[in-house]
Amino acid sequence: MSLTKIIRNIFAPRWRELERHQHDGEAMQREVLARLTSKGKDTEYGRNHLFGAVKDYDDFVRHTPLNSYEELKGDIDRMRQGERDVLWPGRVKWYAKSSGTTNDKSKFIPVSADGLKRLHYRGGTDAVALYLRNNPQSRMFDGRGLILGGSHSPNYNLPGSLVGDLSAILIENINPLVNLVRVPSKQTALLSDFELKRDRIAHEAMDKNVTNLSGVPSWMLSVLHRIMELSGKEHLEEVWPNIEVFFHGGVAFTPYREQYRQLITSPRMHYMETYNASEGFFGLQDDPADRAMMLMLDYDVFYEFIEQTPGATPVPLWGVEKGKNYAMVISTSCGLWRYMIGDTIQFTSVNPYKFIISGRTKSFINAFGEELIVDNAEQGLAYACQKCGAQVKDYTAAPVFMDAQAKCRHQWLIEFVRRPDDMQAFAATLDRKLQELNSDYEAKRYKDITLQPLEIVEAHQGLFDEWLASRGKLGGQHKVPRLSNERTIIDQLLKRN
Repeated sequence: MSLTKIIRNIFAPRWRELERHQHDGEAMQREVLARLTSKGKDTEYGRNHLFGAVKDYDDFVRHTPLNSYEELKGDIDRMRQGERDVLWPGRVKWYAKSSGTTNDKSKFIPVSADGLKRLHYRGGTDAVALYLRNNPQSRMFDGRGLILGGSHSPNYNLPGSLVGDLSAILIENINPLVNLVRVPSKQTALLSDFELKRDRIAHEAMDKNVTNLSGVPSWMLSVLHRIMELSGKEHLEEVWPNIEVFFHGGVAFTPYREQYRQLITSPRMHYMETYNASEGFFGLQDDPADRAMMLMLDYDVFYEFIEQTPGATPVPLWGVEKGKNYAMVISTSCGLWRYMIGDTIQFTSVNPYKFIISGRTKSFINAFGEELIVDNAEQGLAYACQKCGAQVKDYTAAPVFMDAQAKCRHQWLIEFVRRPDDMQAFAATLDRKLQELNSDYEAKRYKDITLQPLEIVEAHQGLFDEWLASRGKLGGQHKVPRLSNERTIIDQLLKRN
């Protein structure tokens, strides 16, 4: 019997537990809130906000304000200095350096021992559980997993305390048994120089029986291309005949899907999206035929959602509606209380609660009332690429508020893997698809009165990686902001183009 078949049976009890997500979401989330406030009531934050008196959600909201990183930053810094019982019981030794922004200013997200166990690792375990449930013929544990991570460094020189990419924290703390079925070595996995790391991973992994991949699509693609260069092969399954699944997250997969299809032509290849952020693990694609993910409701995270309309107030899970754009608010066992994470989602169903990531609260273009979100951009680009035979590696877009002719438009800076034969046709196709996807954008484009047709500027090869490298953010979980309501990022890139 294969090792995978033996391990598969271990997950059977969890499959039964996951069935609660189909019909019992409200009860599960009320249980989580009670558990979190009970554990947090003796912390400094819990005492200040009367967690000991919290009986239900209304009490929690009455006593606890909404928080951005700025509101919690002082407490987090004290925790980083070694103080105990501030936002979560005990001393928190690990801090994920957030890659949610490419500003010079970094955020340091606490990762407690409880959070590692009941928030981050549970997500990874459930990803495997759901994959094995959906693919009973899997042999993934009969080979190795290539896990791509970032790096970490000392935290204020305190013994045993580190900061770094979440992926590096997970690799550092992973069960030693997992190291028997993964590549590369921990020493290579935690290198900070991405170009050196990519080369070493390729050399270490090329001759192994790799069956599964985990990581950010853009950086994983870079590693796989290096493996193809070294091997001289055309398709990845010629290097790894038993490759069968890529667990991906961190950035939307849409711009990279076609590149992976061309690289891995095996009909046995599967893809599974995960929603794992520095702040927690929130969603899993439980149905391969549905791009929406299932919201994970029995981890150490309590969710609230704020509709993206003026004057909206947060609602708990049982107050959401399908199709609306919500900013997500979380309370977790890492000490983030009513924390606005910065991501926006849309529910595609309730009972079970399934959603798509629609963008970031600060990653959109609404300079002229068009309300263009990242999900629109991803779908529009995928359509234009399909119609025009193009492939996109990276992109960013921002408004041009008024040019010399008093005209306004959206400007897209795009680095192509394969450029379209006709760039004007590509731009027109993208523009039409965006109007089809977004009625506000369509209204502003009507007869070119408010917005002119979008403009595409072709980026030179490697531009976005050069820009990230200049900020020390090449590799790991770092990513390029896709949409911006102002021009700071795109202008920095254009100067280098």
